[in-house]
Amino acid sequence: MFINQPWRDAGGNAPGFIPSSLLPHPPSRPTEREVTQERARELFARERARVARALAALERHEDPGELAHVDQHPADVATEVFDEELEQGLAEQLRERLAAIERAERRLEEGTYGLSVQSGQPIPDARLEAIPWAERTVEEQARYDRGVA
Repeated sequence: MFINQPWRDAGGNAPGFIPSSLLPHPPSRPTEREVTQERARELFARERARVARALAALERHEDPGELAHVDQHPADVATEVFDEELEQGLAEQLRERLAAIERAERRLEEGTYGLSVQSGQPIPDARLEAIPWAERTVEEQARYDRGVA
């Protein structure tokens, strides 16, 4: 426990700390498991629940602010602005993840899940296991992220 660190909360976290389990890109281990429709739905549900928990945690963390800002130090204001913008950015990434999951669910229903939206080439099962909402192969995504797609 963090006895001599009163600025930490009961869980030992520093103010503004967001556990890695709530961040947009959780660590995952790809496997050689075949991603069937049932498995894809399971992965979508798991990620949707994780994102919902993360969004809820960000909403709970919102600080209503101080009643008086007259004597507040400019550095404190800067810290608050930084934290607020960080949380807004994380929330936006999480909302984008939900949209990607919804697109993947539509592709599953249409029978195109597991195929690249760019080339129609199969996306390897290991990639789909790690990132079930993947829309492109690794190579295509790298080109897309660089703006070369």
